[in-house]
Amino acid sequence: SFYSDWFLNRARAGFLFVRNPRNPNQVSRVSLKPEDVNAIVFWTRNSGRIINKLDEIDDIGLKYYFQYTITGYPRKLEKSTPHPNVAIQTFSALSDKIGPGKVIWRYDPVILSNLLPVEEHKRLFEKIARMLEGKTKKVFISFLDFYKKTQNNLKSIQGAAYFDILNHQSELIDLASFFSECAAARGLTVFTCSESVDLSALGIFHGKCIDSQVLKEELGINLPYKKDPGQREHCGSMKSIDIGCYNTCLHGCTYCYATFNNDLALK
Repeated sequence: SFYSDWFLNRARAGFLFVRNPRNPNQVSRVSLKPEDVNAIVFWTRNSGRIINKLDEIDDIGLKYYFQYTITGYPRKLEKSTPHPNVAIQTFSALSDKIGPGKVIWRYDPVILSNLLPVEEHKRLFEKIARMLEGKTKKVFISFLDFYKKTQNNLKSIQGAAYFDILNHQSELIDLASFFSECAAARGLTVFTCSESVDLSALGIFHGKCIDSQVLKEELGINLPYKKDPGQREHCGSMKSIDIGCYNTCLHGCTYCYATFNNDLALK
C-alpha cells in the first residue's frame, strides 16, 4: 500500500536490509535474487500502487501471491483504509491480472463489539463475498487477539465495548456457520489463521497463510512443508523471512498490534 516503490527498487538491486524488531541494532541482509527466493507473499489492503509494478517484478523473475484484507469496518476502527467498494475494485483488478488463486481474501480480525455485533458481521461478509465471487478461491478469518497494545488502542474509542468471541460459544458457532455457508455459496473455502479452535465440523479448516499447496498449484513451486518454528503455536505457515516492520502502516486501524505509534508511522 505504501512501500511498493521501495520494494521495486530493492528487487532491482537484488537485496534489502531488515532490522530485528527486538534488537534494532541487528540488521540482516536478505537476498531478493530470483535464484535465492522461492516466492514473495504480499499482505495488503490496497494493491492500487503495486499492480502496475508487477510486470517488472515478473521480468525480474520473482514469483508471488497476495493475502488481501477487506473487512469494511466502521471508520472508528479503520480510520484510513480504502472504502470497501474501492478495495473490492482493486482486489478484482489484481485477480484479473494474476488469477484468483493468487489473491486470497482475508476477513480478519473478526471483532465482536457493540460496533460490530454478529448480524453486522454477517451483512459485511455476505456483501464482500458476493462482490468477490469468481475473483478468489479462499477466505481466511481470525479472531481478535487482545494484546496489551491492542487493548490500549481500543480504549481510545469512546463508548465502544469489546468481547472475546472465543468466550461466547453460541455467537462463535452462529457466525462461523454463516461464514462457511455463505462462502460455499460463492465458491469459497474458509480457513482460520493461527487459531486453536476447531471449526472443521462447520467446514472451516486450519489454514496456512504461507502455504506449500498454493506455491505448488499456483506458482509451480514444489517444496516440502516445514512449519515455521518462529511463529505462534497455531500458525501453520511455512518457514519464511518476514521483511515487514512495526509502526510503518498508515491505515490507522485501532485494533492493530503492528502499528501502535501513528507518529512513528507518519515519520
